[in-house]
Amino acid sequence: MLPGGLVSGGGGRGGGGLCLLRWLGLRLWSRRGTLVFALLWFGSWLFLNGLVLVHRTILSDFCTDDKSKRILQRLCLEFSEGSVTGDMCEDLCVLGLVEYKRCLYYENGKKVIEARWRGSPIILKSKLENFSSYEPLGILDYQDAAEELSPLDVIFYATLEVRNSLGLAEENEDEDRGGGGVNNGSLARLLGKKLKNREKSYSRAEVASLWALLQQEEYTFLRVLQDLSTHVAKVLGSCGHFYAVEYLSAGHAWDQNIFSLDDVAVSEVQDRGEGGARARWTAREMVHHIALSFLDMVWHFDNDFSHKLHLCDIKPENFAIRKDLTVVAIDVDMAFFEPKMRDILEQNCSSDDDCNFFDCSSRCNLSKRRCSPQRSNSNLQVICEKIFRPWFSPTLLGAKAALPLQVELQRALQECSATEGGVEESEEDVGGGGGRGGGRDVHQRLFSVLKRLIQEGGTSDESVEAWEGKGHAHTALNF
Repeated sequence: MLPGGLVSGGGGRGGGGLCLLRWLGLRLWSRRGTLVFALLWFGSWLFLNGLVLVHRTILSDFCTDDKSKRILQRLCLEFSEGSVTGDMCEDLCVLGLVEYKRCLYYENGKKVIEARWRGSPIILKSKLENFSSYEPLGILDYQDAAEELSPLDVIFYATLEVRNSLGLAEENEDEDRGGGGVNNGSLARLLGKKLKNREKSYSRAEVASLWALLQQEEYTFLRVLQDLSTHVAKVLGSCGHFYAVEYLSAGHAWDQNIFSLDDVAVSEVQDRGEGGARARWTAREMVHHIALSFLDMVWHFDNDFSHKLHLCDIKPENFAIRKDLTVVAIDVDMAFFEPKMRDILEQNCSSDDDCNFFDCSSRCNLSKRRCSPQRSNSNLQVICEKIFRPWFSPTLLGAKAALPLQVELQRALQECSATEGGVEESEEDVGGGGGRGGGRDVHQRLFSVLKRLIQEGGTSDESVEAWEGKGHAHTALNF
């Protein structure tokens, strides 16, 4: 009995220990399972929220034809309800004279669509997708629905919005700086004949549509410069918050010549004799003429307005050429007149790196810990670095790179694109773009070399002189 009792007693104790171990194991497994479950739940939550974020930021802004057509259909519905209007609304929504082609791109809410209007290619643009996303003009909330605004009221409110959008000074500030003041006639001229010659009052739909357009900096910029510059895309019409600009094929960084030159037709060089052997310029000759147009654009933006115009996003995709080889800025979301440029640059800093705003840079005053409001580089400097140097690379030129004019061009481009040293400008150049590349001497040197290269290629003196004098008889932008 004793052995059996011992065995029995030992078995009881062993059974109790096993139960205890099982209980502890169950608790440990329960805690581990709870932890695993929590981790799985948290991971699933992160995954689902990630999908929502991707959908909202990428997929929802993915360029599709179906979505683009729905956007235009909604615009036409608002036109039929009398909420919006514009000079192309009837062609788009009633007569079917605006033919949808394809969606080009969506970016940060901006919608860009290719279409044909009365047989001509156009680009439709809007900064925001929906008309309701734009801030309404506050005064409309205090007016009777049937009440209309007089042309003078529209001009007054449009003046304030244009100044605010472009960062231009008020009239008394302009006078202090020696600039011309704004008046109803000058603003009306800048905003077009419709605003200038309008005698009857504006409807609520007209005012609301104009107000939505003026909240888009690119539209305001292009519309103000409509009759003042050949180097910006032309605004052709609008409907609600969408506006149409001329269709021009943008440049591409991967293209050796940046622009597609196959469809360029220059009337001056057609049928130049020699049995038609030189009926068209070569690609290299056209590149030289386009480079001259870039120089003309830089000079124009630096000198022909009451405030210097700065381009802070210079890349091939933001420019195009017309058939006469004129360079056109087609994306001007990052173009600023001098007053707004100074406000953007004048920020707190600890080094010069803090004073870079895309392609526009300044220098840090370490004693004040503030960036200088004066831009330290220039439009020409960045164009030399990003456009001209890849164009005229010795690698692409091959054996021609050793020719005297090409060597001189390379030296001029190297001087133009250099940023080191903080070279001071002459008094003529101070006021909107320092840096070695902003000097008049470099501009004239580049122009001279390109002119001689064109003449060496056989282009007539008359053609070169036409380019030399082109584009400088512009009306000043006196706001």
